[in-house]
Amino acid sequence: MGTKQIELYWDVGSTNTYFAYKLLKPVLQRTGADLVLHPFNLGYVFRANNYVLMEEPPAKLANRKRDLQRWAGKYRLPFRFPDQFPIKTSRVLRGALAMRRWNLEAAYTEAVLDAYWEHNNAGIADYSGLRPVVNMLGVEPDAFETLSESDEIRQELAASTDRGLQRGVFGVPSIFVGDELFWGKDRMDFVEDELLKR
Repeated sequence: MGTKQIELYWDVGSTNTYFAYKLLKPVLQRTGADLVLHPFNLGYVFRANNYVLMEEPPAKLANRKRDLQRWAGKYRLPFRFPDQFPIKTSRVLRGALAMRRWNLEAAYTEAVLDAYWEHNNAGIADYSGLRPVVNMLGVEPDAFETLSESDEIRQELAASTDRGLQRGVFGVPSIFVGDELFWGKDRMDFVEDELLKR
């Protein structure tokens, strides 16, 4: 591993996580930093704070969708808003921690983000929908599901989420360079500036 790190707290159900993951790639290439992934159970945090995702003014929701299309157009990303939103993401997040055991966490994370935000595949909320993803990455789906459902992995996801909360994460994507926290998809210049100081 290099000396520079970008830590990303993420949840597949977050639109801005999809964009942040894509927009971090050139920053990683330019700086030689390593990406450290931290699954963060946003649904759990929302429930704990009585926040309901889609209970916002219709005009704000409509503008948000239009703005996402602007981002997709600017960065030439094949983004499309999925027909089914939101989805339950805990299985996907536990799956990322399971795939860490096969050194495939990053490949899996990008694959599930693409499946949902590019290919309208809400089926990833269930193991039946995750099976093709892990199979494509060379992992036996039954072994993946067994590990993902284990108490060990369940506790790891809870611990990852709790560590994020303790560090000040209130939503995703949350990006850390050292102790500096950057929230959202539109902070990449600040992230890179912080890396270049180190």
